[in-house]
Amino acid sequence: MAFHVEGLVAIVVFYLAILAVGIWAAWKTKNTGSDGDRSEAIIVGGRDIGLLVGGFTMTATWVGGGYINGTAEAVYVPDYGLAWAQAPIGYSLSLVLGGLFFAKPMRSKGYVTMLDPFQQLYGKRMGGLLFIPALMGEMFWAAAIFSALGATISVIIDINVNISVIISALIATMYTLVGGLYSVAYTDVVQLFCIFLGLWISVPFAMSHPAVTDIGLTAVHKVHQAPWLGSINSLDVYTWLDNFLLLTLGGIPWQAYFQRVLSSSSATYAQVLSFLAAFGCLVMALPAVLIGAIGASTAWNETEYGVPDPMSKKEADMILPIVLQYLCPVYISFFGLGAVSAAVMSSADSSILSASSMFARNIYQLSFRQNASDREIVWVMRITVFLFGASATAMALLASSVYGLWYLSSDLVYIIIFPQLLCVLFIKGTNTYGAIAGYLFGLVLRITGGEPYLYLQPLIYYPGCYPDENNIYIQRFPFKTLAMLTSFFTNILVSYLAKYLFESGTLPPKLDFLDAVVARYSREHMDKATLVKSDNIVLNELAPVNPRHSLTLSSTFTNKEAFNYVDSSPELSNTEDN
Repeated sequence: MAFHVEGLVAIVVFYLAILAVGIWAAWKTKNTGSDGDRSEAIIVGGRDIGLLVGGFTMTATWVGGGYINGTAEAVYVPDYGLAWAQAPIGYSLSLVLGGLFFAKPMRSKGYVTMLDPFQQLYGKRMGGLLFIPALMGEMFWAAAIFSALGATISVIIDINVNISVIISALIATMYTLVGGLYSVAYTDVVQLFCIFLGLWISVPFAMSHPAVTDIGLTAVHKVHQAPWLGSINSLDVYTWLDNFLLLTLGGIPWQAYFQRVLSSSSATYAQVLSFLAAFGCLVMALPAVLIGAIGASTAWNETEYGVPDPMSKKEADMILPIVLQYLCPVYISFFGLGAVSAAVMSSADSSILSASSMFARNIYQLSFRQNASDREIVWVMRITVFLFGASATAMALLASSVYGLWYLSSDLVYIIIFPQLLCVLFIKGTNTYGAIAGYLFGLVLRITGGEPYLYLQPLIYYPGCYPDENNIYIQRFPFKTLAMLTSFFTNILVSYLAKYLFESGTLPPKLDFLDAVVARYSREHMDKATLVKSDNIVLNELAPVNPRHSLTLSSTFTNKEAFNYVDSSPELSNTEDN
């Protein structure tokens, strides 16, 4: 395959345009938050992200390289097909559920990151524990899509994979470094437009190639392979449901999502953004579905790709760039390459910013340096953006099973963080003891279930498990959902048990070593940290807040004026008097 100078020029022009937009956004908003809240402005964009930009950036967060490539691959793979392309519906539903149930309580309380409510209720130790799976999810996701981008560029313009990964990561890290959420949001607008335009331009050219059979025929009839609509065998129903619930419910507790929610000017806007992004995810999946169908409808021996077909060469995961390269004119394939590059960068920058935001605020500031200046926090964020970007790049270049690591970490987000988020927002009375027990039970059940991508044999063989070609046992039983439910109910049961044992006097107060139930003052509580600010809250959208046992309301929140304003509640008045 010849080296394409035109393709290299096209990708360089595209990268320079993205970098220019990111720097422009940073310059335009450089004075935002200059009154001492610059770090918060970098994390949540001054809470003034509008509907248009907000809808684009939230959609672009999910519509990444993995989303597009993965959807096309699922449709293309024989015996799976569209029936197993769960990401578009699953992620769209996760955004709908996030908007209906999670956006309003999170935004109404004026949090800055997803981990804020955990540290407010469970203390800094639990916040640190939950940071681990959240960080793993963001980092491995960024590494996986950087890796996919390098392979895509190498297929289309035949340049070194490592060089393409490094340059892509450097560009994304650079504009994230200088502008924070503003740069990420405005570049997302350009990137999403490029994804939409680039893929839709490619589809008609690929579909009209002489080697491609009518996709309407191949959808239901076997021509070159099994019909691309796919099917779900009765034995695989539970696996399908398990994966679908993981995408739908596990797609909610991500900092990248809540960063957009918390950047909205109000809780109502946060909900609307979620619904707009859900629609956007469905629309953006359509060209990827069509490209996967085209790949399944192609006689590859009649193209320059030759034989065997991509599935036989174990290149099914690259079906999208292969279709662009071999079924489209050269100049059209460059448009498609720009689309894939845009998709990757739109997700990678969000992951890097999310990881650095959580570290700078919830680990560095709230856990270790509660008196840190705003300038200090800004510099910590800049340093960690660079470090996390470099780490994701290194993993993309060195790790042989990045996708396996990402699958495992995304499972941990679903199994550990999602039930914890349910408890901290909606279950009254949970405490640190329950949270830790739920965390450990969920983790143990997930690890003992095995992971084929990492060649990890299960320790618990659930009903229906079977060995694959590598003799690694595959679970058909929905053990991930079982682990999530176990984590959820363990949190509740242990929390109420600890509460009963301490408050009934069965256990002496001195054994409350986490200061979570009966201690008069919790050393874990970060009373010097600003978790909520009055100017972040719209009073008519304020969700009711119940303080931790034995903690005064004034020590829990810093927006005292907001609660003084709501003077009709005798409970609040009595709590403050105490």
